[in-house]
Amino acid sequence: MPNDVRHTFQPRTASFAGVRFPGFTTPSLGTSLVLEPRSARMLAMAPGDLLSVDASEASASPVVLAFGARGAPALGALGLSPDTDLAGEAFQSEPLDGWRVAHGALPQAVYRGAQLPRLDEPIILRTDTPLTLWLILPGTPTALVEGHLAGTVTATLHPASERGPALPPPLGAVREEFTIPRGTARAYTLAPGEAVQIIDVEGQQCSDFMAFRAGDLERGREAMIDGRVTRTLVRGAFPAPGLFDKFYDAEMRPLLSVVQDTVGRHDTFALACTARGYEERGFPGHVNCSDNISEAMAPYGVAPRSAWPAINFFFNSWIDRTDNRLRSDEAWSRAGDYLAMRALDELVCVSTACPDDIDPINGWNPTDVHVRIYRPETPLTRAVAYRETETAVPAISEESAFHARTGLLARDFRPARNLWAPAAYTASGTLTEYWACREAVTVQDLSGLRKFDIKGPDAERLLQRAMTRNVAKLAVHRGVYTLMCDETGSVVDDGTLFRLAPDLFRWCCGNEESATALSALAASEGWRVRIEALRGALPNLAVQGPKSREVLARLVHTTEHVPALTDLKWFGATVARLHTREGAPFMLTRTGFTGELGYELFMDRSDALAVWDALMAAGKDFGIRPMGAEALEILRIEAGLMTAGAEFGPGVDAFESGLGFAVDMKKTEFIGREALARNAEAPRNRLVGLLLDGDEAPGHGDHVLTGNRPVGTITSATRSPSLERAIAMARVAVEYAEPGTRLEIGQLDGRMKRYATTVTTVPFVDPQRKRARA
Repeated sequence: MPNDVRHTFQPRTASFAGVRFPGFTTPSLGTSLVLEPRSARMLAMAPGDLLSVDASEASASPVVLAFGARGAPALGALGLSPDTDLAGEAFQSEPLDGWRVAHGALPQAVYRGAQLPRLDEPIILRTDTPLTLWLILPGTPTALVEGHLAGTVTATLHPASERGPALPPPLGAVREEFTIPRGTARAYTLAPGEAVQIIDVEGQQCSDFMAFRAGDLERGREAMIDGRVTRTLVRGAFPAPGLFDKFYDAEMRPLLSVVQDTVGRHDTFALACTARGYEERGFPGHVNCSDNISEAMAPYGVAPRSAWPAINFFFNSWIDRTDNRLRSDEAWSRAGDYLAMRALDELVCVSTACPDDIDPINGWNPTDVHVRIYRPETPLTRAVAYRETETAVPAISEESAFHARTGLLARDFRPARNLWAPAAYTASGTLTEYWACREAVTVQDLSGLRKFDIKGPDAERLLQRAMTRNVAKLAVHRGVYTLMCDETGSVVDDGTLFRLAPDLFRWCCGNEESATALSALAASEGWRVRIEALRGALPNLAVQGPKSREVLARLVHTTEHVPALTDLKWFGATVARLHTREGAPFMLTRTGFTGELGYELFMDRSDALAVWDALMAAGKDFGIRPMGAEALEILRIEAGLMTAGAEFGPGVDAFESGLGFAVDMKKTEFIGREALARNAEAPRNRLVGLLLDGDEAPGHGDHVLTGNRPVGTITSATRSPSLERAIAMARVAVEYAEPGTRLEIGQLDGRMKRYATTVTTVPFVDPQRKRARA
């Protein structure tokens, strides 16, 4: 090894230092940030920059705060004058307060800002001096809960000039950063605790990566990432942020931990591209990643190889189930996508910018890769990316409003759209949580649920056209489970629709696609209606189980103008307060996804912890427990409740999905009605329940067989603790859908492993839903 190798292992001096705060966003070129009700977001503007602020979809007017050097007020640089006083309770002020403290100033009881008008077109702001802007969408918790505050503001930054590649904002204090030009490689060192961020600058560019233990290299031994060991230990094709998130060497020692990933599609199977691979395709002498890695690692005494094993970030590969062959296609990554990892030892790493331009893996156009190295003290939250639509700016997963409580009780968190949700709680576990819901009471964070307020004189007309239930029959303070279908009768989304006022509805659903469809329908018809997203402004809890009403009776206060807790029938709704008329407001509904008696509570973020604490205190005598997603999955299958991606989705109509009960064919018109009426006359498949003879549950997608002929497909399965056997829901041909029919479920090749099963109806437990109606 060269004499200077030992020196290269030492951390270098910082070339950039930055601090990231909650609410901090620096949009890259032409991208946007979204301001939710009662939130505050920050961005930086340079001289000549333009900022467009679109408040047309918001119920309230946004307020702007501007600060110059040393935090001095600077609204005048935008041509604005302060005209509004904002008290801290008017918005979530913690991000702004934290930013002021970090800049040597104290939080203020009242912030002075400029209110922007709500127009049908964006407002353009321009500055000639560097500014830090805070955008705030104020309002009261009561207005939010009651549906009088909703919608979002979109702010888009347009830089005055090109500032290099459109990179994502730094995640924290940067020690070093550099760009790897396309078709090249670069080696670098990481100290224990440092993090590396590998960024796809322009999108669809693969980057091979390898890491070596520095100490072993000094002793002349190559201890590097082993893809086979890693796949085995993380139980997947690629590590992801969470419990099994590490890259290991051949001796099963962890080298790096995955912290953030905005793509989720990488390769741990194939080699880095090689000279031989290009030669065999008619391109002798083509630059390749294996040779580039050998050249970059030569100064560290690493022996060259003609073919390097590597982790290929952003490379889109998979194993085809039908023939077990390795497949690949264009990368999923987009401009600015990245993966961030933290070093668990002193490492020497190498990254490439792949030169492959003869097949789709780099989109036929190799580009650059950018690398940032962060200091060990940089706090990085675990996160993946969530996109509302294919073209939307990715939202990095966040901790929910209840994380200060759930984070103390659980270690295993799973993505729930853009939030982390507990899978199970450490001290109890899935089965204990399941029985607590069956026999006592549980509380669950379901904040990942999507909520939209739909308001205006044509709101009912819009929903009547879009929904499969008769919305005209829905009274104020009532809700109904309903569907939105496309023209083929396939379910776009399902959810619960509540009527909060004659012209005000709240749609609680699974995804944003239904809101997009509602907006498009309203625009095409010229209807006077607003569809306003609540996003993360209205977190919610599910309180489920036979003791749930008794627990809530200890803390729910209602006025005489709305239904009381005891008045709420199944799918009823009211607006309540915590303990007294001055307590925190929340929307209370008698709904749930467990098949048990249950309720859901929707509140402002600032009141989330107070509501959680009140529930846990009130439920202590009743054995209340927090419940995670794993127990909920068992309960919902036992209750015969359908979910997207399992029982319903594209290509399967509402009746075949088992959701015919939510379709009112007496309505003369709704989207998808003609297709559903046609299919109902001659259905080919039906959703049924299956009672297995044993305890082993099959997998989603397994074939249901009669003899050797497939006649259906498993949609969901679990072992039922109540029935003490495995159960499943399946879509089977109508000829085999009668209760009592004996069938088999095939695994392996469908012949070597069979599960004997009997067709039954759903729900499996409490078929009359007497528990939920109790």
